[in-house]
Amino acid sequence: MDSNRIILNYLDNKDYEGCKEFILWLLEAVKGYGVKLVDPGTAVLWSWGRGYGLDVDDPVEPYSLTPRDIVEGLCRVNLELGLPHPLHVHCNKLGIPGNCETTLKTMDAVSRLSSDKVILHITHVQFNAYLGGNWYDLGTGSEKIAKYVNTHKHVSLDMGQIDFGTATTMTADAPFEYALFHMARWKWLGTDVEAEAAAGIVPYKYRRRNFVNALQWCIGLEIALLVEDPWRVMITTDHPNGAPFTRYPKIMTLLMSKRFREEVMKKLNRRALRKAILPSIDREYDLYEIAVMTRAAPAKLLGLERTKGHLGIGADADVAIYDINPKELDPSRDYEKYLKAFKRAEYTIKSGEIVVMKGEVVNEVYGKTFYVKAKTKLEEEIYGEVEKFFREWYTVELQNYIIAEHELRNPQPIYVGGA
Repeated sequence: MDSNRIILNYLDNKDYEGCKEFILWLLEAVKGYGVKLVDPGTAVLWSWGRGYGLDVDDPVEPYSLTPRDIVEGLCRVNLELGLPHPLHVHCNKLGIPGNCETTLKTMDAVSRLSSDKVILHITHVQFNAYLGGNWYDLGTGSEKIAKYVNTHKHVSLDMGQIDFGTATTMTADAPFEYALFHMARWKWLGTDVEAEAAAGIVPYKYRRRNFVNALQWCIGLEIALLVEDPWRVMITTDHPNGAPFTRYPKIMTLLMSKRFREEVMKKLNRRALRKAILPSIDREYDLYEIAVMTRAAPAKLLGLERTKGHLGIGADADVAIYDINPKELDPSRDYEKYLKAFKRAEYTIKSGEIVVMKGEVVNEVYGKTFYVKAKTKLEEEIYGEVEKFFREWYTVELQNYIIAEHELRNPQPIYVGGA
């Protein structure tokens, strides 16, 4: 939503009440769940072929706003609406050396809004944790990021871990994809979403012997191992950008076994390992911490902790059972057996029904589509304003933009706002 011209218009006029009404309308209209920002403000400048490297205090013309203003304003709106998920931010300057400082500034921009609960989620943080002034001088900012998170309770992270091999990068950060296309020298697709966003797709291959790629691999793991609270750092690969989500078993095992990490590092670029701090980290996650960061923490972060992420009374019967006896197998030493078990669950139970048995899919259960809906009727003025904006700025008709509830197979509204 960071480059949605209607939202920016409200923020520019400091009309936070109007912004709240519009965001509630928008989330219900498209059956969305939360507010995400992608390289805040960049898509506006990209309309004129600019915006690459936009930092938190740079102007987002023609508005009298900066990315900092957008992050802070929408975090405030998110809080006041009581949305189930914190403000979800893909930071500015993603994939650019030196962007660690930008990430720290972004996290600190909303620190005054809360000191005791998570109000900001930094996504795929690995791609925004770089030191250095160029690719040759690239360094790891994992210690700085982890130190901030360990001393501030208002922010959470997900890893954005890469794995080696081919990947498809796709993001609403069009300038980054354009830059990556020139580095990869392969293929590129770019597109604009009128009045809202700009996106791109570039296929890419991560290589073990490549200095940058090897250091990226180290940085993601470093952050997860240095952040002390598993409730505020989650496993992701930024699917499909860093790797497919099917690599989660490998990442879980890497976090649990230093020996496994050392085996992988034997094949990595040596200069990258000299710059990394991963070789010096001894911490190994236990199964409880893995369960937290892959199940309980994401459920809590999404506001679904009442029915998801635990085995208590009232929880949905969503359970994964692995063929592991932790009393007999040490994850640090027996990492290959853990990896094998994580890859092929003995049983996966969804909504009380067995869907996987002995690693094979045996059943299909159609899940729910969660979306945000206002508890009370929105102010009448918002409908007139939305119609006006659509007539002026969009080629698509308003009624074709809206997704009706009957178009969803199993809708599950989450009511917010109001009394």
